[in-house]
Amino acid sequence: MGEIAAALALVAAASFALAATLWQRASMDAGVEAGDAKGMLKLLANRVWLLGLGAQVLGILLQGAALDRGRVAIIQPLLVTSIVWALPLGYVLTNQKITRRHIAGAFIIVAGLATFGVVGDPAGGVDDAPLSDWLAVLVVAVAICVGLMTIGFRRGANAKAALVGATAGVLYGVSATLMKPVVEAWNDDGFGVFADWETWVMAISGLVGFYLQQVSLATGRLVTSVATVSVVNPIVSVSLGAIVLQERLVSDPFWHWGVAVAALALTLFGAVVIAAASSADPAPEPGPVRPALV
Repeated sequence: MGEIAAALALVAAASFALAATLWQRASMDAGVEAGDAKGMLKLLANRVWLLGLGAQVLGILLQGAALDRGRVAIIQPLLVTSIVWALPLGYVLTNQKITRRHIAGAFIIVAGLATFGVVGDPAGGVDDAPLSDWLAVLVVAVAICVGLMTIGFRRGANAKAALVGATAGVLYGVSATLMKPVVEAWNDDGFGVFADWETWVMAISGLVGFYLQQVSLATGRLVTSVATVSVVNPIVSVSLGAIVLQERLVSDPFWHWGVAVAALALTLFGAVVIAAASSADPAPEPGPVRPALV
């Protein structure tokens, strides 16, 4: 795995975690609830929320730079570290409770990613694929999103944070996979990239995912929201990378494949442990103990 690409992905994950924490902080301070479209519009003028937007944009730029230097199947799993970064940030900025299960989950994630980084050696892969190859997986992704949203808005805060966050994760995964051919096209054609359908589908998927992440964060469940986004995003993007872009996790020796898959599964299990620990806790209450940001 390219050290520069890996470092860029890890810093991108930290930026995404900071963005999510600042967005939730802004929602809590403004009293915006999940699904309150008018309330969310007010956040556009909130300085804390705008700081989060800046962190998100920085994360996207770093993610694009990482994908320019590495394969989707290797870069995207590193973004699971967003949930590790979110733990101390949530504790400081939004009064999120950190338990031993949270810490254990964080150690599991770090161990899984460390192993994955050692054995992960991307093989094969193309920079883009024909529209016909993309079409089927995009239709399936839309169907999954509709199903998750239908269930999510009928549930309580915990389930809504998880299911709406998962929907955002699916869309972010689609957007991240499309980012690979878009970045390559930008390198070759510059502004000609805006004539490609991949650019617009990437942008739309990312923007809708962005809105749904706001809805998920407005439930007050920061870690649950970040965990589901962080887990679903790499699952979708790695799957699309394998199906559409013909990527493989490893080349030689063959046994590395099994170790890489086990390490990735361990990483995702750690995220599930953290999400489960968070779902058992009450939502944080707004209070004066949070440090002033503006």
